[in-house]
Amino acid sequence: MKRMTKAFYNARIFTGSEFLENKTVIVKSETIADIIDSNDVGESIDKSDCKGNYLVPAFIDLQLYGGNGLLFADHPSIESITATFNYSLQGGATNILPTIGTHTFDKIIEAVRAVKEYWHQGLPGVEGLHVEGPFINPIKRGAHILEYIKKPSMENVRQLMDEGEGVIRMMTIAPEFCTDEVLQFLEKNGVIISAGHSNATYEEASSAFNKNIHAATHLFNAMSAFQHRAPGLAGAILDANDAMCSIVADGYHVDFAAIRVAKKIMGDRLFLITDAVTGNNSGAYQHRLEGDKYVMPDGTLSGSALTMLKAVQNCVNHIGISLDESLRMASLYPAKVLGLDHQLGRIQKDYNAELVCLDKNLSLLGVHSSSANVSF
Repeated sequence: MKRMTKAFYNARIFTGSEFLENKTVIVKSETIADIIDSNDVGESIDKSDCKGNYLVPAFIDLQLYGGNGLLFADHPSIESITATFNYSLQGGATNILPTIGTHTFDKIIEAVRAVKEYWHQGLPGVEGLHVEGPFINPIKRGAHILEYIKKPSMENVRQLMDEGEGVIRMMTIAPEFCTDEVLQFLEKNGVIISAGHSNATYEEASSAFNKNIHAATHLFNAMSAFQHRAPGLAGAILDANDAMCSIVADGYHVDFAAIRVAKKIMGDRLFLITDAVTGNNSGAYQHRLEGDKYVMPDGTLSGSALTMLKAVQNCVNHIGISLDESLRMASLYPAKVLGLDHQLGRIQKDYNAELVCLDKNLSLLGVHSSSANVSF
């Protein structure tokens, strides 16, 4: 039987704000009870020696489509959510939003019901569903299926929310296609609205960011580009006051230099996602691994082979973002998007005990998540 109290010691602890030496993290049940001097740890506590390595907040992935051979859209089930979550754990992410791209309403509702059943069985790590589409601009659909794209109406938005209220946590939409009434309805139902797969003008996007939209999906990908006479959605994101935006740091979706430029402009508004898919040879979305990325049968880039840890490594090693800021991009900032930065994204008293141990080369040594029943 696991002891209720555990001490993680001999680590370089990153709290989300600073690095601490000669401190010990005390975990009771699923909560960080305290951070104390290592000399003050009692002998009776179950101790875990981190051997001088990094102890950091676990990562949060707000957009991924499957893992370990099961694509969620093709198999909307507890089994595929579990496979996806286990894939995330391999990259240090203990909280995720499994994602379904543009699809039929029936398939989206199947995905909603799968998440409900996953929760009903008390399974861990899923904060809700990210629905990317179907209310997107066909001009910027990327790998999304054209025939499934819909222009939003109050009727079809209500249809989705009748099933998805409390489950659909995030929705990527094209703001130029959405009325204020639609946006207000989604916001009222607790949906984080994210602008993406959009051909919005700078003016349209800026107006949306000043109203009900406070996030955007995979900067530079599937959106109107930044141009000197037409700044587009990308320009509106860079210029926004508080809108946060995800980015796919694999070097294929976005050049590393472009990420570096965006980071200098956006600061703490830019956060990491994997946009990860998995190999799939059936259904509407068939993904084939090509090197370190996935493509559709016609060669269209369709998803990454990233984990959150690999995205962090790329930020440090290829983009030149500091380790502390790269870690925040994978933990604290996604928690802020979810409105959970009072529970996740920090190693701090009263926060959830979601911890990752990394060696000095940023390789994964272990994950501690009480809710996931894993530890090191």
